[in-house]
Amino acid sequence: MTWNMWIRQIHRWLSIAFTLAVIANIIAMTQQVQALWVGLLALVPLILLLASGLYLFALPYVTSRRTAGETSR
Repeated sequence: MTWNMWIRQIHRWLSIAFTLAVIANIIAMTQQVQALWVGLLALVPLILLLASGLYLFALPYVTSRRTAGETSR
């Protein structure tokens, strides 16, 4: 499995973790639970999703520049 496939798989699992954290946050808000950690629970996967998503977004542009530079040589 290549490095890019690992990032894609991690991104998929992080999206599931983020979805579960948001659902837990909504349930806590409906029960009037005032716990700060429940609100912050969704931020950890969200930050990791941002990093992996930006990597996956930039990947086609970086590889196209890399292959264009090799063909011009």
